[in-house]
Amino acid sequence: MELSLDLLAFGPHPYDIEIGLGATIALYAARGRSVGLCDLSDGHLGSNGTPAVRLQESEAARSALGARWRENLGWADRHIGKEPEHLDQVVAILRRCRPRTVAVPYWSDRHPDHIAASHLLTEAVFDAGLRRYRPADGEAWKVDWICYYFINDHVTPSFVVDVSEVYERKRAALDCHASQFRPPDETGVPTRLNAPAFRQLIESRDAQFGAQAGVRWAEGFVVRELLVTTDLSRAAR
Repeated sequence: MELSLDLLAFGPHPYDIEIGLGATIALYAARGRSVGLCDLSDGHLGSNGTPAVRLQESEAARSALGARWRENLGWADRHIGKEPEHLDQVVAILRRCRPRTVAVPYWSDRHPDHIAASHLLTEAVFDAGLRRYRPADGEAWKVDWICYYFINDHVTPSFVVDVSEVYERKRAALDCHASQFRPPDETGVPTRLNAPAFRQLIESRDAQFGAQAGVRWAEGFVVRELLVTTDLSRAAR
């Protein structure tokens, strides 16, 4: 696992990272910056696919986006953050990978796992920087900042990233998760995810953010702190 990452993105389930910031990851990779991906759960409660299939799909999506590596912690769906060791596992990853930026789900979402993951990951980022926090492995590490991305629900973002030049790579990564997004065959179960409207929801959000910023496609992020600029000129942003 690579140290000193430019970006470490966490997702509650396989495919959540792709939905929220897949194109931003592709943009980082295209610019030669190091990106790691970490899925918290194996998605075993999903109506379609199996944990083994979903791991294969996640690896294919990683390759499509150009991230350096991806791992899955194998936590149980609907139990994210409910086991004492979960927090320590994330702290250990943060201290080992030493990311400059961490991306986690936005804290308000229709899926309880996404909310739980957001709170847990926020705590882990804070605890990773405490020199006397209990895990013995790894030295304390303070990330530059934590950015929150949208999976389902969204609000006005603090900023957006223009991902127009790499948006097709996001589409390709989403296509890798065929067990979840492909229309079901005779053995599959119809779900919200494999309905055509779900993909439309993702792209309409990214198109809306892009239109508001004057570009074709954009992904939105929320940060808790004030953003600083050197003066009032557009170039300073």
